[in-house]
Amino acid sequence: MAKSKTIGSAEIHAAIDRMAAAITARHGRDAKLILLGIANGGVALAHRLTRKIPHAQTGTLDISFHRDDIGRNPIPKEFKPTLLPCDVNGATVVLVDDVLFSGRTVKAALDELFDHGRPATVELAVLVDRGGRRLPVAAGYTGLTFPAGDGEKVVVVIDGKNPASDHIRIAPKPKR
Repeated sequence: MAKSKTIGSAEIHAAIDRMAAAITARHGRDAKLILLGIANGGVALAHRLTRKIPHAQTGTLDISFHRDDIGRNPIPKEFKPTLLPCDVNGATVVLVDDVLFSGRTVKAALDELFDHGRPATVELAVLVDRGGRRLPVAAGYTGLTFPAGDGEKVVVVIDGKNPASDHIRIAPKPKR
């Protein structure tokens, strides 16, 4: 991709509606359905999905201490700690993230989740699957699929206060 591409809020909202409908169709009114947003990109998306799946509970997973690149990318000064809405043992947990790329973030999220208990089932929901997997990871719920190369960056903005400003930008990575 030589130039940037932007996806607007209407397409994003339709994708979120499809994801919520698919989760609801699979789990109905499961009493112990937990959507855990992977900090930081998946948190706003998890909250948005939970508004459409009112019986689901929402929490946050901080993966900072489980990343395999912690030596190159130190823990950010500001982060959202892991906050679980209830005991995850025996629960159906849907990990939620904005972009699925290599699969390493999902692996770190699983490590963090299993530090807190043993869910009955763990699934993955992502707004954007950009391809490029390096680990055997696949999302059960995908809003949009945009193949992006290693030289491209996918930035998702889910605005909790102004959904009309939600957007996704796919652009060339800046040269270093």
